[in-house]
Amino acid sequence: MTLDDGWAGMGWDWTDVEEVRRRLDAGADPDRWNGGRPLHRAAVYGSPEVVAELARRVDDVDAPENGVTALWEAVVARRADTARILADAGADPWRRSLGGWSPGRLSLAGPTPDLCPAPAGEHLTEAEHAAAEEARRLLAALGRYVEEGSGLACVAGVDAEEAVRRLAAVPVPEEEIEEILEDVLAFEPEEIEAIVGVTSVPGGCVVTQPWWFTPMTDEVVVPLSVGTVCYGLYANPKSGNQGAIAKDGELLAWDLHPGGGPHEGGTSAEVLTGYLYHLAPVAYAYAVAGLRPTDKRAVDGPPDHWVRLPER
Repeated sequence: MTLDDGWAGMGWDWTDVEEVRRRLDAGADPDRWNGGRPLHRAAVYGSPEVVAELARRVDDVDAPENGVTALWEAVVARRADTARILADAGADPWRRSLGGWSPGRLSLAGPTPDLCPAPAGEHLTEAEHAAAEEARRLLAALGRYVEEGSGLACVAGVDAEEAVRRLAAVPVPEEEIEEILEDVLAFEPEEIEAIVGVTSVPGGCVVTQPWWFTPMTDEVVVPLSVGTVCYGLYANPKSGNQGAIAKDGELLAWDLHPGGGPHEGGTSAEVLTGYLYHLAPVAYAYAVAGLRPTDKRAVDGPPDHWVRLPER
């Protein structure tokens, strides 16, 4: 057996069942790939035929990776096709996992609530059902796309005017903004990093910056969070989406992964939120802060106010 267990060169494409079958017949390990499990990769990135082939050959169709099963991965990825194959192969939809959720119960909050027949007692609470309904509304309003290189901060219970006051910001002349928006790349970062947009939305307000990460810095999220909660997001084009959360004037956590899905150690509510807003970082930030926008104006612009933050 080679060090890569027979899967060298597979990458993330697990759609060719003949290639997978050839490798398996040649001795590839159905239970190991690059430190993980082939079935988990195929459940998300593979074809139904590959999932069925691997499920037939693994030692345990419910073997966990990072605390979750392949069926869990399929449910989180909205792969109803591979999830049904795994369930038919013996995977347990009601096996408890992150935050006390099972794949089957999690699916009740998603687009395929009929994915697995629910046994007696397996249902969403009123609060969970309401969270799922709000997620559908919020995603319809905001979508899943985030502009790379942009930053934002969502704060509850604070309108745009109060946010400007808390940040000790001053208005930016309209002609200066027009010049920047005409060609952002013509400016050095230090020339425009202190300029942000601020917009009121139902439930609070949003601070945005189409070209930099200033809204998720301590200097923004901490003062905005006094007496409330603020979630900052930066769509880092190099390393992916990054988040920070502050509450009552204190930074609680940073280097978070908004839109990255449920994570180990999350509470029941956090796991549900991670699932509902998987791959939707902007909607995730809004949801964590409890904002209820009806459109994307706070993100797409124009904002209610363009302001300049004080020197840091």
